[in-house]
Amino acid sequence: MNDSFEKKVRAAAVAGWWVILIAVAFLTLVWLLYLAVMSAHPAWLLALWGPDVDWHFVQNVWFWAVVAFKLCVWLMVFVVLWLTLWARRLRKMDRQGPK
Repeated sequence: MNDSFEKKVRAAAVAGWWVILIAVAFLTLVWLLYLAVMSAHPAWLLALWGPDVDWHFVQNVWFWAVVAFKLCVWLMVFVVLWLTLWARRLRKMDRQGPK
């Protein structure tokens, strides 16, 4: 098997794991912000959203945005896991040599 291709697949897997780590850190930050904002109910946040917006609407939109982001992160986890296993298999095939 082509050694440079295996290195590229492995590099893509490593980069993917870094992206997932950053995404999980971002989700943690969003969760902490959510807890702080929903407990304080600052008036400036409703002003940013516009007129006729209540806290129930803000909470609902925030929740579904986080759900959509988490679904995207889980899809990335599956893709990166597949890349990792594929790189491991390519490395194993490269070490065995042609039959």
